[in-house]
This record gives sequence, structure tokens and C-alpha cells, in this order.
Amino acid sequence: MDVSIVIVNYNTKQLTMDAIHSVFQSKTKYSYEILLVDNNSSDGSVLAFQQEFPEIILIANDENVGFSRANNQAIKIAKGRYILLLNSDTIVHEETLQVMLDFMEAHPKLGVSGCKVVLPDGSLDKACRRGFPTPQASLYHFLGLAKLFPDNPRFNQYQLGHLDPDKDYPVDCLVGAFMLLRREAIEQVGLLDEEFFMYGEDIDWCYRIKESGWGVHYYPYTSIIHYKGASSHRKPFKIIYEFHRAMILFHRKHFLKKYSFIVNGLVYIGVSLKFLLSLIINGLKAKK
Repeated sequence: MDVSIVIVNYNTKQLTMDAIHSVFQSKTKYSYEILLVDNNSSDGSVLAFQQEFPEIILIANDENVGFSRANNQAIKIAKGRYILLLNSDTIVHEETLQVMLDFMEAHPKLGVSGCKVVLPDGSLDKACRRGFPTPQASLYHFLGLAKLFPDNPRFNQYQLGHLDPDKDYPVDCLVGAFMLLRREAIEQVGLLDEEFFMYGEDIDWCYRIKESGWGVHYYPYTSIIHYKGASSHRKPFKIIYEFHRAMILFHRKHFLKKYSFIVNGLVYIGVSLKFLLSLIINGLKAKK
């Protein structure tokens, strides 16, 4: 088996079915299997998948175990030389698998690669090629300096807005909506960290992969469509909480010992303030 495609579903039945159909329409010489993990959806997903896709491997959880753990469940039984993490709210183009697997085959030192990820309105999903969220990069990003100075590399360390999205280059991290990983890299660095429930696990994985000497590469000569946030609108507080918890977790895991207690304290204060601000904004939107 060349590639195992892992999809996690949570109450996105139709989107997930569309994603799987797009995979089946791929034109590729590579063999693949699809492993679908359902996180205890309440929209009839499991029955629909069993009826529509009897050929895929379906894991039905009796609780929502989160994105990382669900992906790990599938990866543990996957047979492919490569593992593709694919979001349930994506559409893969006919050539995407062929182009990306050809690229990985030609570059054996790469541990993971990602294609261009496009939102439904045609704009770039900026998360598809990022720098690591160091305290400095995060500060510039949250202060809006990247938008004010879009061509300045210093202020664009996180979302890399100064780089051409139509050219390929090494990056720090990709997005979990589409990550094509070499099995050997996974075997070396381990599975996704299950402390991350639904955010930050992709950045953490890329960090560990890069620290172990593997390449992380953005390759935009094919793309997918990402209907972003489709599975995260039902529990807004949970989404906001997990998003900010992931920031703290990643910093504590990778940066805590690299910075002074003053910098670490400022990071925690900054994330806490941003969390409170997000809750306030979310509350105001709910009243409209």
C-alpha cells in the first residue's frame, strides 16, 4: 500500500462524503486506502458511511476523543508507506495525490509535505505554510504588524505573508487539513501528541519532525479546497478554549526552557488576555 488516507469526522456527514468522493475521483498510479474515524457524531454519519462506502475502513468511537487521538487510532492500523492526514471538510483535486506522492518519492529526506490549501472564496488558507509560533513571531502576528508590513520578513515570521504562495520552499509547519507524512518519520518521532485535543497538534508534529532532521516542505503546484471550520461551530466555547489551551501547551512543551521566566510570564498573560477577549467578542456576536 502506497498511502493511507486518514479522515476524522465529527458531525460533518455530507462534507465528509464529498471529501471521500473527491479522493475516489483521483487520477493516480499509487495505491491507497481510506481510514475514516467517527468521533461519536449525532447526525447519522456512521450509518451513512457504512452504506455509501463499504470498502473503507471505518472506526466508530463512542465518544469524541479529539482530533489527535482519532488520527492516531487510524495510523496505528494503517498499511501505507505514507500517511495522509486529510480534513473531513476538504475537496481533493484529481491530480493532488499523484503530484504530492511523486514529490515525496523524489525527495527521500522530506518527512512531511503539504500542498496549497485554498478557501472556498479562492483565497489562501494561510495556515498551510507557517513559521513556528515563537514569542516574537506570535507578538508580531497578534499586534497586526504582519498586515501593516506584509513584505517584511521579521514581522511575517508566523504566516510567512512575505513569501510567494505559488512557489515551493521549506517551512516550519504545515496544516493538519492536508499533511503527507513519510512512515519512517512517524516511526522516529512518534504519533500525534494526544494532549492536543483539536488545535496545535499539527504544529507540534512538524516541530518534532523538523527537530529530528527531516524536511518540512510546502509544495503549491497542486491544491485542495478547505471548507474551514465546518466541524467546529457547534461548541464555540470549547473551540475557543482548546485553541488557546493549545498555545499554552505548545509553548510549555517546546519553548519554556528556552526563554526567561519574564518572557514565559508575558506569553501566558498574553494568551490569557486573548482568550478573554475572544470570549467577549464571541458573546457579543451571539447577541446579534
